Amino acid sequence: MNSLTRAQWTGFYTIVRKELVRVFRIWTQTLLPSVVTTTLYFLIFGGFIGSRIGKVHGVSYAQFIVPGLIMMSVITNAYANVSSSFFGAKFQRNIEEMLISPMCGMVIVWGFITGGVMRGCIVGLLVTLISWFFAPLHILHLGIVLVTIFLSATVFATLGFLNAMFARKFDDISIVPTFVLTPLIYLGGVFYSIQTLSPFFQTLSYFNPVIYLINLFRFGFLGFSDIPVGASLVGLFLLSGVLLAISAHLLNRGIGMKN
Repeated sequence: MNSLTRAQWTGFYTIVRKELVRVFRIWTQTLLPSVVTTTLYFLIFGGFIGSRIGKVHGVSYAQFIVPGLIMMSVITNAYANVSSSFFGAKFQRNIEEMLISPMCGMVIVWGFITGGVMRGCIVGLLVTLISWFFAPLHILHLGIVLVTIFLSATVFATLGFLNAMFARKFDDISIVPTFVLTPLIYLGGVFYSIQTLSPFFQTLSYFNPVIYLINLFRFGFLGFSDIPVGASLVGLFLLSGVLLAISAHLLNRGIGMKN
């Protein structure tokens, strides 16, 4: 391994380590809220409301919402981790030290994205453990579950990176989660099957990218999906690759770094 390659790996490892240390140092802000929120969702929707709804696609309502709640926690945490961390690096000006180092743009992008993916997966695991207390949990297609959770976390971590890249103040990184991400998640089939909607709203739901991720993840757990699984997987692979390439290209050009 030559010195340049070693520098790239050292830089990547350092960024990822910094991100993980940050996640566990402020765990009451990064890990605990999702656990508390998910517990409340299960108590309200899975317990109080779910007992009146009955079965959905042949499973209890509590089982039906488990994949959606896990995916929701993964998406929001992967996004939040990268958007706040990268903007913090911009705000404190230490991103400039990375840009003049031997690290290439893709290594910097992958370092922050990996940190976001790892936080998303850690929170997803915690939410999965909580879910076992409220509903029997069975994974029918483990490979699809793992691929979906990794690629979904990658996509939204990258979107968080792009948000932070163009943000000029801390308020800017809260606009997208509040007015875009949250509505997409809640209208993405976490708490309902789109087959229960009218034809108009079913068609409208197909324009929501989150509904593909949640249904793909639900297929991995429960074996059924409202959306074609193959098309969702291919789209997820392509989207993650395109977003990563765009992020590296914009960072190499210094977009948003000169504010």
